[in-house]
Amino acid sequence: MHVRHYSVMLTLSLSAALMWTAIAPTRASDTRMAEVAEQKAEVLEQKASAEPSEAPTVPVQALTPTGVQAVDPQGNAPLDDPITCLSRSIYWEARGAGTAEMEAVANVVMNRLGHPGFPNTVCEVVRQGSEQGNCQFSWWCDGRSDIAHEEQAYAESKEIARRALNGSLADATDGALFFHHKQVSPSWSDEYIKTAETNEFDFYRPDDS
Repeated sequence: MHVRHYSVMLTLSLSAALMWTAIAPTRASDTRMAEVAEQKAEVLEQKASAEPSEAPTVPVQALTPTGVQAVDPQGNAPLDDPITCLSRSIYWEARGAGTAEMEAVANVVMNRLGHPGFPNTVCEVVRQGSEQGNCQFSWWCDGRSDIAHEEQAYAESKEIARRALNGSLADATDGALFFHHKQVSPSWSDEYIKTAETNEFDFYRPDDS
């Protein structure tokens, strides 16, 4: 009985070792893929925020769908890279509202990134105003968890973020820098030009933008 028990335990141990051997390279590959995607996104971010004469000198490579999906797969990573910050903004501002709304939110973030009146990184654009307690994007300082729990919606958000960072997402907002939900009427909306609307949101930009 002891010999048989040892044999069973050895078999289980070998099976677990073989399973880990199969899984470990995949995890390492996914981690490396995510690192490469984040590096590409930083270069694309610099390109989007820079004046034409100050564009990055390093080669610009497009983000791939698999690379972007490898970044923050659980939706709980720190908000410290362009892909995660943009994806979470799309997710929290417009998940469930429809693809057009999600894409339009991405447009606003990217329009701000390329505008001299706003910060020059995606994460700084998203966090702007938090130091005064008046966030530009309300989800960032609403006191709630920022973890993205809905896998499908977050995957769609990341794909939209990929297209936006690659510069292949058409701007459906006509250069909008601001937006609000149709259920509210902020006072600032009277001071700006309304450029577009979706089923859920209205979009605006100043006269001089």
